[in-house]
Amino acid sequence: MKEGILGPKVEGIEVLILLDNEINAEYNVYLWNRREVIIEGVIITSNGFGEHPSTGEKIKTATLRHSLEVLLPNEVAKIESIMPEVFGLYNEYWVSFWVDEVLHDKQFLFPPESIILSNFNYMEVFEKKGLLAQ
Repeated sequence: MKEGILGPKVEGIEVLILLDNEINAEYNVYLWNRREVIIEGVIITSNGFGEHPSTGEKIKTATLRHSLEVLLPNEVAKIESIMPEVFGLYNEYWVSFWVDEVLHDKQFLFPPESIILSNFNYMEVFEKKGLLAQ
């Protein structure tokens, strides 16, 4: 009963940041369908939130909404660019999608100061440095 209320456990879906251009420090956020099935009706919301480090003032970015009709098995889609100015905030991504008429929903989070180059690993599949969300 509880699983029906909460929905199925989401596995095989990743939100990641790739360093697409090391010279210009260009970072982009992607959705990666590592599942063997097509996902449909994908909706992604993103926002940043936290506190100013010296004043303690609450900070919240605008909420952005993105959609994809389908994402094929093992396909990757760019969600948005991400600017270094928000790396000190929590960067949250909610991903909702349908598989076989069942709604799936999961939160992905990059904690403050986790988006630093020393946390990035070379991802052979992309031939770039990347960081997976928690």
